[in-house]
Parts: sequence; structure tokens; C-alpha cells
Amino acid sequence: MAYLMLIFTKITELQGYISQIRARNKSIGFVPTMGALHEGHVSLIRYSKNTCDYTICSVFVNPTQFNDKSDLDRYPR
Repeated sequence: MAYLMLIFTKITELQGYISQIRARNKSIGFVPTMGALHEGHVSLIRYSKNTCDYTICSVFVNPTQFNDKSDLDRYPR
């Protein structure tokens, strides 16, 4: 089975895509992350893929969570 990965950088694009999925009454799994992906995230993605029609994984690094800007600059993405 082939999988397709789409990358959205604008919230409005993602919202439009989700609306299309919902219009077809398909289920959506969501796996939020902060950028440093690890095996725990992978297990959640696998679970979502096995139980939902679509899986959305966010990779969002929140700058407000870093006290030191150099930590943010070094954080894996």
C-alpha cells in the first residue's frame, strides 16, 4: 500500500484539507509533536494509521517554550 505525505505550512490550507476529509465522513487521527520525533511519536502514528482513515502529524516548534534563543536555534526540526 502506498502512502502520500502532504506538507502544509499555512493553517488555512490544512483547514481546507480537513474539511474535504470530513465531508467524506472519514476519520482523522492527530499526532502533535514539537519537532524532535522519537519512537513514541512513531508508535502513535502507527496506531493512528491502523485505526483512522487519515493521520495528521504536526511538527510545530513553539519559540515561546525556550528561555534561551540559542536553545531554539539548536532544537532539531
